[in-house]
Amino acid sequence: MATFATSSQARLEKYDVFISFRGSDVRDGFLTHLTKQLHQEGIDVYVDEMLERGDEISSALLEAIERSIIALVIFTKDYASSRWCLEELLKIMKCKEINSQIVIPVFYNIDLSHVRHQEGTYAEAFAQHKKKFEDHLLRIWRSILKEATNLSGYHSSNIP
Repeated sequence: MATFATSSQARLEKYDVFISFRGSDVRDGFLTHLTKQLHQEGIDVYVDEMLERGDEISSALLEAIERSIIALVIFTKDYASSRWCLEELLKIMKCKEINSQIVIPVFYNIDLSHVRHQEGTYAEAFAQHKKKFEDHLLRIWRSILKEATNLSGYHSSNIP
């Protein structure tokens, strides 16, 4: 574990960084390079590549989110099309509120305003979700997307 974990965190946290992402958007490029660099710096990273996808987020994934010091959320054009990603983000934002987890948004090849205001592919994703999910859940997802975009983060065009 990296040296930035405090003694109280060290006993609770298992990972330095949990990465939330839409696999098809970043798995074979950006994510590979990012995790490699983090590992070289001695940072313990949790990436859910090995978990099977299902209707519900697994308890192992929820635990990994809870036991991470930092959550890195990589917003991409198709992030909101995944219920899984939105459920991860909901859990991450709850951990931020309850456990003071650090949340860092990264906007990878997408404009921050599209995420914040659910425009473009995000509007399309919510139109599809409206067919399957209750309005209450959609309002929660919209709210956490907006909340996450208000956090200090990075845009891929600004990353060397």
